[in-house]
Amino acid sequence: MTKVFEDYFSELQADMVDICLEYVEDKATKIYIYCSDEEGFISSNFFYLINGNIFKKHKINDAIDSGSFRYDTSSERQSAVLNIINEDIMKIQDLCQEYKREMPTEMKLEYDVNKNSLNAQYRYDLVYSNDPEKTDDDMANEWFEELKSQM
Repeated sequence: MTKVFEDYFSELQADMVDICLEYVEDKATKIYIYCSDEEGFISSNFFYLINGNIFKKHKINDAIDSGSFRYDTSSERQSAVLNIINEDIMKIQDLCQEYKREMPTEMKLEYDVNKNSLNAQYRYDLVYSNDPEKTDDDMANEWFEELKSQM
């Protein structure tokens, strides 16, 4: 069976999920991945639902009892994950160009670990670059706060 655009696209999203799952050592209920590709600028962020609460990547140790186990949330490890996600976004750019598809300006991925299911939301319009105040970080933080308010 020949692979099609959607197969390659799904594989790249799965790679993003895999690296985020590895970062949290498979100990999360949900993974949230924010991807942005706007006006030639690529960025990403990720956070988690652990023990019923939403945590940013550098705060996941707040989700656990202060026993001997600690997540490695070093800036080097965070950067490594973000680099892989950003590389996947660039591969999606290439894929969209190759298959003559429109590249999303924003992707919000929500992976449910227990159900092994991915929910994705895509936008194709300018999200922040046409706003004099907002940045890609603002958009990721707004999504984080929106999810947190739903808990």
